[in-house]
Amino acid sequence: MTDDIRVLLVDDQQLVRRGFRMVLDAEDGLTVVGEAGNGREAVEAVRALRPDVVLMDVRMPGMDGIRATELITAMQPACRVIVLTTFDLDEYAFGGLQAGASGFLLKDARPSELVDAIRAVHRGDAVVAPRVTARLVQLAAPALARSRPRDESRLDVLSEREREVFLLMAEGASNAEIAERLFVSESTVKTHVGKVLRGLGLRDRVQAVIFAYEIGVAGS
Repeated sequence: MTDDIRVLLVDDQQLVRRGFRMVLDAEDGLTVVGEAGNGREAVEAVRALRPDVVLMDVRMPGMDGIRATELITAMQPACRVIVLTTFDLDEYAFGGLQAGASGFLLKDARPSELVDAIRAVHRGDAVVAPRVTARLVQLAAPALARSRPRDESRLDVLSEREREVFLLMAEGASNAEIAERLFVSESTVKTHVGKVLRGLGLRDRVQAVIFAYEIGVAGS
């Protein structure tokens, strides 16, 4: 169907790509439009096929998944990239998110988690495997805190309520959790989240968290 989510599979192991394809082909609303065996092939495939979501391996010969992610998100900003890796302490994970990825999952994620992640990033949400969220923050916060002075003035474009929502997003709170904290509906939170992202020129929640660390308002 024309409104299916178009997915590109990128992994240097054919068996891994085949396994992902079997999972996704069984799902309504998802279509695998192509495969690539390394980062360079992935960039060319995105240029030719214009997928909505890319499942991106990290460690591949030639161009790795981090560099490919950076090129793909610059070339086609509407394309969402989910970084996939075997290692829950992978030092490249945060690099992938900084490069523009909208999600990070482990390859041993359940099929339902993979499918949910694809649909979530296509909606504009961010997805980070719970097992690695704390590790990503641990890796990222010290470096960002050293390299960026606190600069809350960059939040001046936000209203007071939008600023509250942004700070809760930076803590990793979901829409439901934000709604509970602020005593508003989830639909209201969703509206505020959209305004926050547009106002700050951010693509998704992952970028919002990174931005919060960069300006020194998270992790302190």
